[in-house]
Amino acid sequence: MQSKIRLPFFLVIVAFVFSCTQQKGPSASDIQYPDTKKVDTVDTYFSTEVADPYRWLEDDNAKETEAWVKAQNNVTFSYLNDIPFRDEVKKTVKTLINHEKVSAPDKHGNYYYYYKNDGLQDQDVYYRTKDLESDKEEVFLNPNNFSEDGTISMAGTSFSNDGSLMTYLISDGGSDWRKAITLNTETKEVVGDTLTDLKFTGISWKGTNGFYYSSYERPKEGEALTAANKNQKVYFHEIGTPQSEDRIVFGDDIQRRGISANLTEDERFLVLSPWKGTSGNELYVKDLESPNSDFVQLVDNFENNHSIIHSEGNRLLIYTNLGAENYRIAETTIDNPKPKDWETLIPQKEHVLNSASSAGGYLFLNYLEDAKSKVQQFTLEGKHVRDIDLPAIGSAGGFGGESEDTELYYTFTSFTYPSTVFRYDIESGTSELYEQPDVAFDPDQYETKQVFYESKDGTEVPMFIVHKKGVELDGDNPTLLYGYGGFNISLTPSFSTRWMSWLEMGGVFAMANLRGGGEYGESWHKAGIKMQKQNVFDDFIAAGEYLKAEDYTNPEKLAIMGGSNGGLLVGATMTQRPDLAKVAIPQVGVLDMLRYHKFTIGAAWASDYGRADDSKEMFEYLYGYSPYHNLEEGTSYPATLITTADHDDRVVPAHSFKFAARLQEYHTGETPVLIRIETRAGHGAGTPTSKTIKQLTDIFSFTFYNMNEEPGN
Repeated sequence: MQSKIRLPFFLVIVAFVFSCTQQKGPSASDIQYPDTKKVDTVDTYFSTEVADPYRWLEDDNAKETEAWVKAQNNVTFSYLNDIPFRDEVKKTVKTLINHEKVSAPDKHGNYYYYYKNDGLQDQDVYYRTKDLESDKEEVFLNPNNFSEDGTISMAGTSFSNDGSLMTYLISDGGSDWRKAITLNTETKEVVGDTLTDLKFTGISWKGTNGFYYSSYERPKEGEALTAANKNQKVYFHEIGTPQSEDRIVFGDDIQRRGISANLTEDERFLVLSPWKGTSGNELYVKDLESPNSDFVQLVDNFENNHSIIHSEGNRLLIYTNLGAENYRIAETTIDNPKPKDWETLIPQKEHVLNSASSAGGYLFLNYLEDAKSKVQQFTLEGKHVRDIDLPAIGSAGGFGGESEDTELYYTFTSFTYPSTVFRYDIESGTSELYEQPDVAFDPDQYETKQVFYESKDGTEVPMFIVHKKGVELDGDNPTLLYGYGGFNISLTPSFSTRWMSWLEMGGVFAMANLRGGGEYGESWHKAGIKMQKQNVFDDFIAAGEYLKAEDYTNPEKLAIMGGSNGGLLVGATMTQRPDLAKVAIPQVGVLDMLRYHKFTIGAAWASDYGRADDSKEMFEYLYGYSPYHNLEEGTSYPATLITTADHDDRVVPAHSFKFAARLQEYHTGETPVLIRIETRAGHGAGTPTSKTIKQLTDIFSFTFYNMNEEPGN
């Protein structure tokens, strides 16, 4: 095994001797995959019959499915536990995760509130203090006490304007369903009813009387994790009354798949953003100073994205991509709210405006320049004040606050720059370090570069590459290629113990900014959706070819990885180009493109994917790349570790179950194709630290082992 960093001769000899005496690990040829029955299930789409023999695995309540999950996990963990260097990988992952993490503080009433984790706590603890300069702090809420196994997590907080009341959301086992509990912040006593069956919602307080929230009808018994979510409604909950008396504010007569509700800072306007897909929303405003007033509809279609970021009297400032694919700030009044009356306050620029917020009487605009943050401060009249100096090339966030604030706290991160909190003086524009974690690695040992490579159709696509300094470009480095490419989501440089663990063990990490994302505005997004989705896969494949052509790696040392829509990306790539990589890690992936819309919130993804029942042309396009349907019998696929979770009600685990069953049926290579099914976990959010350590240990052990690599060499 060739060393990637030049070592003294005696260390090379030691490494060689160790590798020669390494304990023998598991063999794929010894794996006995569980027998998975096939049923005669056929659907007909526009005269085309499509067999779905593993449909029965969609029933998450069936005893047969439960037995299949248990049998698959037995095989998977038997293999993973026999990898000889698994304990070394776990030690590296655990060491890097084990550092104090502190969030940026938010002030509510007389207190500053923030999350903190001492390193290995399963859930972050919610603290507060009256003085950030003192050491006096107290635990306000400790989610680690919510459950014995750490699988019940906090999933959001909201305070009344005076800070006297606070509502927090909790998630059980990683599910998207929430409970809402309200506390008196002085006594920490529970106030009123605990609300249940909330989903895809925030909490917006109106004074101290109550709050607005959004939810769906209560799911039928046994269907909470799979039933389709539709026709969300906005409710008002009055403190001291039971949830059964909550009144419907919106969504009874005008039905929408989802509706976001929030109040402007002065609590005058209730702003509703109905949506039916992941892109585009209507916009409604109700003037609460006139209790009998109706909702005023500003936008009556789903063609663009809009949000109100500031109000001042009758004046409204709107962040929108209407007439500006890279986004602009528009202004209007409640008296002339229609888009035809909107005036541009800050026009779109060459680079996409990724987010916009207000604080201290100013606007803060966060632009992406080739997937890197550039933050600018403007007056409320649209005059440029300054560019904010950031500590390095990376990602910044958190420039929001109240109108009377004189300072704010923002975070900055990059691949080798742990998430760090800075205090920003709004008037002077000066930043000072507030909180920086002490992580067990030396950032000076690493280098990050951004390259641009050519995709199949000639499009230039950016990619970040990170590795230790001194790595030889000899074409033999274990390399992990990560991507997403969808839903207008931008992948930007950020610190992650996932990637740092891989890097510390001698790997190269690459992250491609594929079409379908939001890195270059709406045109970049639309170039990777519906009938253009193949562009995303082509971009990812081209990224892998670039890494090989530039001698970072070779097909035996390349792994591809992605989650959710990124799991679709990996599934499509490995079915179209099974020779591209040695290892494939599709995580919580959307893998059945003909039926994804039938479960939970899946129908909302049609804005990016299209649906098989839309048209014959759309069906044929989806059928042409759907990973589950494009596995071919007698094909040698990469060593594959599919990961999912039993409480994932975002991308239901049936996608992964069916894909794994067919992959095991058709695969003829000498590599393992396994599925790892986490219990008491969901799509990712709220996963306990202990489970995260185990997951990363298994993924990296599997990857290195199937590359025939020793971690750290």
